Amino acid sequence: MIEVKDLQTSFRTDNGEIPVVDSVSFHIEPGEVLGIVGESGCGKSVTSLSIMGLVPTNTGKVQGKIQFKGENLATASEARMRKIRGNEIAMIFQEPMTSLNPLFTIGEQLTESLRIHRKWNKKQARARAIEMMKLVGLGRAEALMDEYPHQLSGGMRQRVMIAMAMICEPELLIADEPTTTLDVTIQAQILELMKKLNRETNTAIMMITHDLGVVAEMCQRMVVMYAGKIVEEGDVSTVFQSPKHPYTVGLIQSVPDMREKKERLYSIPGQVPKPGSQKLGCQFAPRCTHAMDRCLSEAPPLQPFNNGQKVRCWLYGDRKGADIYDSAISSS
Repeated sequence: MIEVKDLQTSFRTDNGEIPVVDSVSFHIEPGEVLGIVGESGCGKSVTSLSIMGLVPTNTGKVQGKIQFKGENLATASEARMRKIRGNEIAMIFQEPMTSLNPLFTIGEQLTESLRIHRKWNKKQARARAIEMMKLVGLGRAEALMDEYPHQLSGGMRQRVMIAMAMICEPELLIADEPTTTLDVTIQAQILELMKKLNRETNTAIMMITHDLGVVAEMCQRMVVMYAGKIVEEGDVSTVFQSPKHPYTVGLIQSVPDMREKKERLYSIPGQVPKPGSQKLGCQFAPRCTHAMDRCLSEAPPLQPFNNGQKVRCWLYGDRKGADIYDSAISSS
């Protein structure tokens, strides 16, 4: 469906160009659900904006290849991207209040893509919009069509965004933290709706989240990002059962376990480095308890491991070091 190869997205600042996404490569098969996980600021959302052609050209620069059905979107014109966005590729944005236009009613914004891409008349588009709002769990859908974004709660606006993204049944759906603002019941409904769309229309989904529970529930494969780079990739079951990168291990250990009583939850020490602040070595080295001298001076490549798993870590350049590390993980 889509192949991203050596994607590099940078932004111009007073201190020069700062890379936010650095040589990222992955692919999504038709009908597949790929999870992209990592802390805030790791480049997940910028990756999705690069695919959608929404990185501002006056401050940002996108390099590399974004092959969608044989076409490189990284070099596509704005006119071409307008035909693709909302129709073949749609996105659920993280901040609904800033993504919805405050000057137009919910109905006008929901029906716009149907009228542009499908050439439906007002009556047809309105009926489909009401149907979609009911599907995402919005009551009094007919009345909401004539209301404005500021009249809705945050959770309602988020569901409107989800309905808007799914209304044209896109071939690829990019979901950027789609259930963050929703309560647990509505979150389950939305995830089930996305599963249904994936199952019935073979829609591929790129699920961006920091919630590993959502990844376990929704995704077949996962990509772990840190400081603009992919540090681990593989099948969800493989990565959860046998994480290789110290950062992935830390993320999984950070998930609370209801079966255990702890006075303090685990957290990875330190902070994510500012983009462009660390020039040498592994970006995770300052926070890694297994860092070696080599980690501080040389950046490790993303190298294949067993069962299609890939890991960016010098520990796996040395089999002895990897065995010691794996046994330490197992004992913890």
